[in-house]
Amino acid sequence: MALITIVVSVSLPSLKGFFKGRDLDSEARRFLSLTHYASSRAVAEGVPMELFVDTQQKLYGLRAQAGFLESDSRAVQYKLPEELSFEVTAAPAKKISGQDNFDDPEAEFANDDDGSTGTRPIKILRFTSDGFIGDKSPTAVILRQRAADDLTEGPALAIAQSATRLNYEIRTLQQQR
Repeated sequence: MALITIVVSVSLPSLKGFFKGRDLDSEARRFLSLTHYASSRAVAEGVPMELFVDTQQKLYGLRAQAGFLESDSRAVQYKLPEELSFEVTAAPAKKISGQDNFDDPEAEFANDDDGSTGTRPIKILRFTSDGFIGDKSPTAVILRQRAADDLTEGPALAIAQSATRLNYEIRTLQQQR
């Protein structure tokens, strides 16, 4: 019994870190799946879809664009675990050939449909009725995990537009030291 207690007490901290790291990966995969579902649903129903990201409330979800359906019975919403947070990058004003435009999470949202700036906590990824990503949709959504010591940035994953801008994909981000 003492041997089991010693083994558990030694391995518990490393297992805790393992399961904590799984939250980031599973949320990134859920978000990516939601982008695929949004595209498919937009084509199937012929209605533009909005994947919204609320950075303050740590919520994200999918709904039909306002004005196209009376009510959306298939709308979904998810809440991030406490240790994760969102950063959303701006839609590119002009695509710079050969460069990724999702490196600056502080970029201003000059291209929001309603003309607002980046101070708005809710960002929208739009999928048109032909399944394509709307031109004014953010280039990437970055999921960041809080570091154990809360003093440094933890690991992060970006759900970014592919090079063809036809869908989103998961990309790893290098930690800056």
